[in-house]
Amino acid sequence: MAADSPTVASDTGLTVSPTAPSPLTAAQQSAVAELLRVSPVADDLGRRFHAAGHELYLVGGSVRDALLGRLGDDLDFCTDARPQRVLELLSGWAEATWTTGIEFGTVGAARRGLRLEITTYRAEAYDRQSRNPVVRYGDSLADDLVRRDFAVNAMAVGLPDHRFVDLHGGLEDLTSRTLRTPGTPEDSFADDPLRMLRAARFASQLQFEVAPEVVAAMTAMADQITRITAERVRDELTKLICGADPVTGLRLLVDTGLAAHVLPELPNMRMEIDEHAQHKDVYEHTLTVLRQAIDLETDGPDFVLRMAALLHDIGKPATREIQSGGGVSFHHHEVVGAKMTRRRMKALRYPKDVTEQVATLVFLHLRFHGYGRGEWTDSAVRRYVTDAGDLLPRLHRLVRSDCTTRNKRRAAALARSYDTLEERIARLQAEEDLARIRPDLDGNAIMELLGVPPGPVVGKAWKHLKEVRLDRGQLSREEAEAELFRWARENGIVAD
Repeated sequence: MAADSPTVASDTGLTVSPTAPSPLTAAQQSAVAELLRVSPVADDLGRRFHAAGHELYLVGGSVRDALLGRLGDDLDFCTDARPQRVLELLSGWAEATWTTGIEFGTVGAARRGLRLEITTYRAEAYDRQSRNPVVRYGDSLADDLVRRDFAVNAMAVGLPDHRFVDLHGGLEDLTSRTLRTPGTPEDSFADDPLRMLRAARFASQLQFEVAPEVVAAMTAMADQITRITAERVRDELTKLICGADPVTGLRLLVDTGLAAHVLPELPNMRMEIDEHAQHKDVYEHTLTVLRQAIDLETDGPDFVLRMAALLHDIGKPATREIQSGGGVSFHHHEVVGAKMTRRRMKALRYPKDVTEQVATLVFLHLRFHGYGRGEWTDSAVRRYVTDAGDLLPRLHRLVRSDCTTRNKRRAAALARSYDTLEERIARLQAEEDLARIRPDLDGNAIMELLGVPPGPVVGKAWKHLKEVRLDRGQLSREEAEAELFRWARENGIVAD
């Protein structure tokens, strides 16, 4: 159906193409409610473009989310107007504009609490070798919609008349919760291989099923993802992991072979279980831990916790040993895993602070299992808290989610042990303010007592006194000074 095909007006205010189901579906009713919420701004902008002789459509994810009843405050539009003309039409109307995406035909604007992105119709294509798109402006809405990633993202609503345009069966796919491409998936993925990752991301975020022909194309073309920059891969992977059902998306990456190129540690955790070396399959265990970690979240998706759950056992394949009795061990897999985590997240261009947070959780996740039945000294508890630092709440959740045994008695015993540990931590925190543990002497006191200037000696002395503080608890001033001089004598800093 062409973009200018006849349309049918409904009594709800949304005008639909004759190919769309009639009467209006529940999804379309949701769209009407969402559009009414944003229409004072959207329709005003549409009238402004129409008066200047240009078309304007709400498009893509905004229409999809409106149909799902979850439209946010970020709105996407497309138009036949070129970017400079868009800026002219926004002048005096928008409260702010920005041009960070203008090389791709996009102009941003703010109006009454809404963020708007207005993009000139595109017929974007890759040269199928480079990593970046070659932007070519299209001549019509139809040109723009056919180049979009999935049919559910290829619907549009005209402004200000609210004419609904669905050229590729997006509404039907939305109803069946299916992801298909407007054209052939092979052509779509050849143009932009990142769309393969986006399919897995939408499977996670929207909990949609990916059509068989799309999965087949993803499998056949998985190696094409290497054309995409690490930053773009990272952004899609982050959205997938923070989705409502990341396990489904991750399974799709593994099953299609995409994970072998973007997160190879994940498929590498699949281990053969044979009669001589039976153990939990690390891959399945990891996905269960991820689900359980999500269940423990209290304030929305926590990427650091989820990524740590996903990577906590990546060191196991490299440390796997078959023991003489037929058992399997993974000694120091948390140490190896933390190093592997840093390497992978660095390759994906994650920020250093985020990488370090995830790696620290991977490194610490196994320490609790030395707690046994409460044999830890207060010193060991202090170190656990101090080493975790601000990550302690996440470490609590990760450790608890790492219990996937089907033995209910063992699971209950582990939960009780961790309950006991948390109670001890709370008691010590109340008594000693563990979050702010410092040596009993500060740097100025150390320099004054030892008669040394600022430098490495002061740092070493401070670190030693902190270790003593963790081991023995708070010292009196006299005890701290005696310990400082004892250490200084042993290290030749002061004479006996």
